[in-house]
Amino acid sequence: MGRVTQAEPIRRRSALRAGAGLTAALATGCAATERAATTATAPQAHRSTAAARAAPQPRRFPGQPAQIDHGPRTRDRVALTFHGQGDPAVARSVLKEAERAGAHVTVLAVGTWLDAHPDMARRILDGGHDLGNHTLHHIGVNDLSEADATAEITGCATRIRRLTGSVGTWFRPSRAQRATPLVTRLAERAGYPHVLSYDVDSLDFTSPGPAAVVDNVTSAVRPGSIVSLHFGYRDTIAALPPLLDHLARRGLSAVTCTELLS
Repeated sequence: MGRVTQAEPIRRRSALRAGAGLTAALATGCAATERAATTATAPQAHRSTAAARAAPQPRRFPGQPAQIDHGPRTRDRVALTFHGQGDPAVARSVLKEAERAGAHVTVLAVGTWLDAHPDMARRILDGGHDLGNHTLHHIGVNDLSEADATAEITGCATRIRRLTGSVGTWFRPSRAQRATPLVTRLAERAGYPHVLSYDVDSLDFTSPGPAAVVDNVTSAVRPGSIVSLHFGYRDTIAALPPLLDHLARRGLSAVTCTELLS
C-alpha cells in the first residue's frame, strides 16, 4: 500500500467542493426553469380569467321609455337584433358575416336554446355583441298568467347569469313585437329596466328569400331603427352582406342596442 502524500487530502477537499458547487448550480438551474415556466404560463392564466369575466348588466337609459322601439333619429346608427334560436351553425355564420363587416348586433336568446348550446352565450359576448333574454321556451309570454310569465322571464335570466355572470342586457317578449303592461312590469322586476321592441321587421322567419329580406329592411330603416331578424334561417346569412353594404352606403353604422342608446 503506497504512502499518502500531503497533496491527496487537498485534492479530495477540492473535489468535494467542486461536487457541491455542481449540485448547487443544478438546483439553481432547476429553480430558474421552474420560475420561467411559471412566468410563461401566467399570461395564459390571466387571459383565461379575463375571458370568463362577467357580462354587462342591464342599464337604465334616462329619457327612454319602459318599452323601446327605436333609438335617437339624429344619429347615423341602427341596431340589428336577432332572436336567438335554431341551428347554431347558422348563428355562427350570421355572427361571422356581421363581424366581417365590422358590425355589432344584439342577440335575444331563448333559454332552452342556451341549454342545448351553452357555448353560444360566450361566443356572442366575445364577438362584442349584446346578449339578452327572449324567454325560456319562446311561447306567447303576453298570453300567460303572471306566475307563468314570471317563470318564462326569470328562467331565461337564470340561464344567462349562470353562463355569463349577468342576466343579459335586454329583455324582449317572445311571439310579440311589444310586451303587455304586465310583462313589462315583470321584466323590470327581473332586472330589466327596459323592454326591447323594434320598428323594422325583416320577416326573415317567413323564408321569403334573401333579396326580400334585404328589401324589407332597407325600405323601412331609418337612423335609430331597431331591426328584427332571426338566427334560425339561412336566408338571413345570405341577406346580411348586401344589407350591411346598403347601410354603409347610406352612412348608417350597425351597432348594438346598448351603443345605439348610449
